[in-house]
Amino acid sequence: MKLSVVIVNYNVRYFLEQCLHSVQNACKDLDAEVFVVDNSSVDGSVKMVRDKFPEVILIENKENLGFSTANNQAMKIARGEYILLLNPDTLVEDDTLRKVVSFMDEHADAGGLGVKMIDGKGKFLPESKRALPTPLVSFYKIFGLSSLFPRSRIFSQYHLGYLDKDKVHEIDVLAGAFMLLRKKVLDEIGLLDESFFMYGEDIDLSYRISKAGYKNYYYPGTRIIHYKGESTKKGSLNYVFMFYNAMIIFARKHFSKENARSFSIMIHSAIYLRAFFSILTRFASRVFLPLIDALMIFAGMLFMTSSWEKNFIFPQGGHYPPEFLQIAVPVYIAIWLISVYVSGGYDRPITLRKVVQGMLAGTLLVLLLYSLLSENYRFSRALILFGAIWGLLVMLSVRVLLSYLKINGYQLSTSKNKKFVIIGEKEESERVADLLQKAGMNPAFVGLVSYRQHKGSLNGFIGDLDQIKDIIIIHKIDEVIFCAKDVPAQVIIDKMSDLKDAQVDYKIAPPESLSIIGSNSINTSGDLYVVDINAITKKSNLRSKRVFDLAAGFFIVLLYPLFIFIVKKPIGLARNIALVLFARKSWVGYTPVSGSHVQHVPLIKKGVLNPMDALKSKEITEEDKNRLNILYARDYHLTNDINVVVKGFRNLGRT
Repeated sequence: MKLSVVIVNYNVRYFLEQCLHSVQNACKDLDAEVFVVDNSSVDGSVKMVRDKFPEVILIENKENLGFSTANNQAMKIARGEYILLLNPDTLVEDDTLRKVVSFMDEHADAGGLGVKMIDGKGKFLPESKRALPTPLVSFYKIFGLSSLFPRSRIFSQYHLGYLDKDKVHEIDVLAGAFMLLRKKVLDEIGLLDESFFMYGEDIDLSYRISKAGYKNYYYPGTRIIHYKGESTKKGSLNYVFMFYNAMIIFARKHFSKENARSFSIMIHSAIYLRAFFSILTRFASRVFLPLIDALMIFAGMLFMTSSWEKNFIFPQGGHYPPEFLQIAVPVYIAIWLISVYVSGGYDRPITLRKVVQGMLAGTLLVLLLYSLLSENYRFSRALILFGAIWGLLVMLSVRVLLSYLKINGYQLSTSKNKKFVIIGEKEESERVADLLQKAGMNPAFVGLVSYRQHKGSLNGFIGDLDQIKDIIIIHKIDEVIFCAKDVPAQVIIDKMSDLKDAQVDYKIAPPESLSIIGSNSINTSGDLYVVDINAITKKSNLRSKRVFDLAAGFFIVLLYPLFIFIVKKPIGLARNIALVLFARKSWVGYTPVSGSHVQHVPLIKKGVLNPMDALKSKEITEEDKNRLNILYARDYHLTNDINVVVKGFRNLGRT
């Protein structure tokens, strides 16, 4: 056998489906086998592979064993002369595998090979070619010198920025997203080092290939799309610790003790520095807008209070009690800010309508609480109203100003519906257009563009692929969707590269799939359209669900002495209250379904109760349980949770 393709998957079902379609096409003229090693995914990946790709050799792990161990599982039984380690968030051209195998056949000195990678917008990914991360190279990378001098032979060694990306080169390190390896070499040097759970294993293997006297090649004769998604986001603390600790493992394994020690000190310094800035950035990002709102509202209330006292309440002299500014006003502001948060006024992108809704709701709540207070604490209803008006003006003005200044993350949301073009043949294009509607996109315009040239009648198309640049400009298109069933991967990548400077996004619709994949990162939910099943993961719904969990939790705490006589397991209830209040559980989650019957639904917290608790009959099939979960996820409303809790409250102690 010529080639074995190994793909390790962890909860990226839709990306895996697209990847397997592209690999299937690329293997047509090759004697090849394909492995998928699933690291205990809970998103229906295993069932999808079994149903849609029965020819794939599936290894199903019951726990997440990590990247190295999972790859090794398949490599130990692979029969190919060459083994390709491929990420699930990739798409290969139809001739990619034939080309890279031919290159390896022609270069007996090649131990490994990597290819030219582009992201979901058609832009070259510099990690396609890398140097060994020696202490000096790592120093230039960690402290930003490689970014400042991207083509310098000295400072840009990490990504070898001084090498032409369109020419074949010998390189030190292959990218883990696409590593083609000669099995004979692996038999000699060993497989991936399993002490690397994630990150660093590609560097270690590449280095061992070089030490054994073989070469690693960067080959730009073919390209792949790599969406660059990973199990941990690169801005997160988890990524910082995992990545840099992998570098320390590598240094201790391959560098001299002295170099390893200095490298370790530098890496640890980088970890703490990055961690500090990461925490600081996250904290600042979260509190910046609420803090500005609070300070501006308080300043306005301070000014209005002074003026109101002097001219209307105490014209002969006098002041409100100090409790008004020290306690009452901060409480008003807190209620306003919390109401704006609950309404979505702090979500990104910013929606001014939600700010208005939040301030109105908060003001009504403040006035209601005000009316319940004794006369001693009713300071001024007029100042509450003036403060609310001022607060609303401040919040709207600050957000408009931040958006006008184009501060990253503070753009105003636009109600403009997107304009799409779909490239493919008639039947598949119409199917994808229907998917857009069913996914709730409500497009302002959908134009069908033929993959082939049409002479004479356009037959429902607005043009063909050769006219795509003009079509984007004339119709002011926001997104281009390629039908993978009709358009070869090579053509898709060509067009994305040609149009990389156009202000459009790109997505790919795999054949016979209910998903549309694109365009920037696997970590960005907005880059994946899935028919119907997305409502519960909307920010507003997740926030409402969390607010309900907290409100219900505090309510149950207050009535706990009564509930211990009603709930079946009072001790379990106490435990569940703590788990829900600390966000480890939700009062309502999905109905448990046996592993072989699991269907894909968005991930949410495990529930104490589930939709079955609202049903009279508890005897339903596994398929009906799936339907319940899908309906709960697709058509989520807060009333659903309330209904389940009311009808199933005797089971609130379930563990």
